[in-house]
Amino acid sequence: MTWIESAERGRIIEAASHCLATGEARGVSVTDILATSGLSTRAFYRHFRSKDSLLLAMFRREYEGVLAELRDAVATPCPRQGLAAWIEGMLRVAAQARSGRRVMVLGSPDLAGAKGFTAEAARAAAAHQEAIAQILRRGRDDGSFPLTDPGPDAKAIRAALHETFTELLSGASTMSADDAAAEVTRFALRALGAVPQPAS
Repeated sequence: MTWIESAERGRIIEAASHCLATGEARGVSVTDILATSGLSTRAFYRHFRSKDSLLLAMFRREYEGVLAELRDAVATPCPRQGLAAWIEGMLRVAAQARSGRRVMVLGSPDLAGAKGFTAEAARAAAAHQEAIAQILRRGRDDGSFPLTDPGPDAKAIRAALHETFTELLSGASTMSADDAAAEVTRFALRALGAVPQPAS
């Protein structure tokens, strides 16, 4: 892909993000996106087969970006702090998406119905779960999480985190992202038999 093609693709994605953030997500069309981007129909189909493929590309870019951010955030030698940072970071994403500070594709009704979304969401969930499992394995190895079975525990923590994330994103939760993160973290640490931190 040349830099011109890359820039063109980026303009389409940014235009779609703008449309989703400022309009009724279910009503956003390829025509709306192209009007915002100033590009032609031919340009759109040079990069995307359909609106569904565009939404999936946006979703992929978003979750890969989130995972990269969180991996940086949890780069700490302390597994307990790493797990807390991961949970806080994920729920902060939900709060930012809810307030419009992140790409609204996360809450788009069109996304759930997009062809290929189920498989893409499964890949995102697997990557998320494996990242949590890596933190738990570190905690098992250094004694921070003496009760952990990393595979099943990562699955349970991801499920609890996903439920809380969805509630925050939809506005169904009455808790702040910080309070929700503290609650999920307490649940996880109790289940893992986390060794109490020494008093400072």
